[in-house]
Amino acid sequence: MAFVLPKLPYADSDLDPVISAETIGFHYGKHHNTYVVNLNNLTKDSPLADASLDDVIAQTYGKADKVGLYNNAAQIWNHTFYWNSMKKGGGGAPTGRIADKINADFGSYDAFRTAFSTAALGQFGSGWAWLVNDAGKLKIVKTANADGPGWMGAGKPLMVVDVWEHAYYIDYRNRRADYVSAFLDKLVNWEFADSQLG
Repeated sequence: MAFVLPKLPYADSDLDPVISAETIGFHYGKHHNTYVVNLNNLTKDSPLADASLDDVIAQTYGKADKVGLYNNAAQIWNHTFYWNSMKKGGGGAPTGRIADKINADFGSYDAFRTAFSTAALGQFGSGWAWLVNDAGKLKIVKTANADGPGWMGAGKPLMVVDVWEHAYYIDYRNRRADYVSAFLDKLVNWEFADSQLG
């Protein structure tokens, strides 16, 4: 069973003007798709060809001789989660259970927003900033390159922002701070994050 590029939960142009269709075309259509193509090539005619994405990650994480497999599988997982972490007309302060948890664990949405922005801007080079549920407490976690908190024992992911330059450079050039602000204010899919609470 070949690995496939998951369908986007919206049209390429739906996040305009916050994230342009051009960025989606390159980020999803080129970068994300390349990870899928690479993983299929790397697993062809091997026992991992029929494994789930989660199984490939579990069997390759932390193994130096499996880094190519791990990087491509983990990037497919992370990018799929990122697309689901956004929606047209999203962003701003959440409501419902996720809002209650943010207020309880960070003190306020504004405090969360500051902490999340600091993590996203403080991730040196390529990586991710995540909101996770760690044993019932919400926390913010940064990961580098293809790493993700779920398989690193750092909590269950609820929401993520991609801070690799290809996620924002066409639209924001080197202004990562503007991209992160726009992500939080206009894109976050809080309903998806809430659904991940379980």
